[in-house]
Amino acid sequence: EEPLPTGVPTCPLPGKICDVVRGERPGSCCGMAMAGIRTSKYQLPEWHRRNARVYNQAYTVGEESERGRAEAKHLTKHAAACAQRAQEYSKTTLAQRLQDIHFWRVELQKEVMELDAETNLLAAQKLRLERTLDATEVPYGVVTDNLQCRERRQPPDLVIDEVERQLLKEADLIRNIRDLLKRTIIQATNQIRSNRIQKEFCELDWSDKVETYHIDDKCVNYSNDSTDIQSHPSSVKFEENASTPKTWAQFSHDNIYSAEQEKLASVQLRSLINNIIHDVSEDLRMQRAAVNEAFDNHCRELDDAKLRLEQHLEKILKDIGEEEANIVALKKAIRDKETHLKVAQTRLYDRSFRPNIELCKDEPQFRLVSEVEELTVFIEALKRKLMESEQCLKNLEETRMKLEKEIAVKANSIFIDREKCMTFRIRYPVDLEVASYK
Repeated sequence: EEPLPTGVPTCPLPGKICDVVRGERPGSCCGMAMAGIRTSKYQLPEWHRRNARVYNQAYTVGEESERGRAEAKHLTKHAAACAQRAQEYSKTTLAQRLQDIHFWRVELQKEVMELDAETNLLAAQKLRLERTLDATEVPYGVVTDNLQCRERRQPPDLVIDEVERQLLKEADLIRNIRDLLKRTIIQATNQIRSNRIQKEFCELDWSDKVETYHIDDKCVNYSNDSTDIQSHPSSVKFEENASTPKTWAQFSHDNIYSAEQEKLASVQLRSLINNIIHDVSEDLRMQRAAVNEAFDNHCRELDDAKLRLEQHLEKILKDIGEEEANIVALKKAIRDKETHLKVAQTRLYDRSFRPNIELCKDEPQFRLVSEVEELTVFIEALKRKLMESEQCLKNLEETRMKLEKEIAVKANSIFIDREKCMTFRIRYPVDLEVASYK
């Protein structure tokens, strides 16, 4: 409490007793009661009493005036001291308030800069995701082209082999990777939006702090000698929507806390994006290696099968040549035997014209009949063998055509897998993680 001004101690005025002899005239009057209405002269005692009363009043008024001046001087000094103390205290509180505002302003500015830097890093990671997604178009096109090319295999080789299973697995993997990358891009976009919204909140708070700091700094510099001070009686009030120091500090604290939470979520998302890009790159690399290995194994199997078919074809061609020579030999043998048969039959025919008793069943006759029978048996046997050889030659020719067709099918499969598919897979990106930086 402000001390009360000290009063000047009062002392009783000295009394003066004047003996006044009352007049004996009836109707005479004395004192102030008759002042201003009587026209007769005053008596001397009345004059003395009136003078004493005037002196007493003048002394009293003088003492009151001196006491009032002393009180006014003391009150002026006290008011000046209190006003100076109040002004210095207000200035001190304003300076302390400036420190508080400066603290939160610096914290908010730091948070805005860190959140902006984190948002830029997350935007760079989002760009990596988009580049990774773009880089998956080539592998998906390669896999789709491989599957379409292998549909042009001819029926004997148009099978669901290990290569096709690995290609289908690779196509599913790429589709899953693309879906994951798209979802992560959407998540990164939402996080960037949240970062920017929270940054805007912090910037608004920081802007209010800067404006308030300028206002309070201006207030601190006001003094009694300032030329721009004015009287504003209506300003002495509290606004209904005014905050308290606790809610004021809590507001900035909440903004910074929310910014920290968004920044932490952004950092975790960046780490997740790094892991996703690394994992999908590794998965795709391993699946690419598995597909290439399946292609290599299948091409080797095709090469082996084609080589075996070619070896069989070479043997069949040799057999065909030998069989053709055998048929020629059989035909020649049949012709030779038929000539022998004609000779024997001609002999028998001519001997049938022997006359009379000369038509004898002699040894030459039996020999010729036996020769004809033997030759007939041999010729029939050679003809059967010729038919078998011709059928065998036909079978060999059919086998040759089948082998040639199979070789052509294998050559076509090798061309598709090795020349078309594996050559086209050279365009396959080596590493999605590397492609994300390009």
